Amino acid sequence: MKILIVDDKQTVLSSLTALLENAGHCVVTASNGLDGFEKAQSQPFDLFVIDHLMPVMNGLVLVKNLRQHLDTQHAPILFMSTQGVESLKALPEYPMFTFSIAKPIDEQELFFVINQLSIQNSQSQSL
Repeated sequence: MKILIVDDKQTVLSSLTALLENAGHCVVTASNGLDGFEKAQSQPFDLFVIDHLMPVMNGLVLVKNLRQHLDTQHAPILFMSTQGVESLKALPEYPMFTFSIAKPIDEQELFFVINQLSIQNSQSQSL
């Protein structure tokens, strides 16, 4: 699976990249929403992992922009936040997320989400 991780914290980018690459995924990183949006427009991704609070362009604006473009409007988005999943559910943008996860990231929960996406992708390809 080709995954774009967008987060302004280098430690988060490094740890998630190592974790996902060790599991066999191809990972590209971006340090803010604008950087992530530019990368999303230049190549296809199977999954976007997007942080909530970032400078330049935050995660909510990035998600809105991705949903407005033909190439990325249906792409799976895993939205992560230090604010907790319950606070995300109150956001008007919440339905735009495929999944949401609290930070710090629980590895088992992350891989559960990725496995769910893999199952969904394989089912939709076999139709």
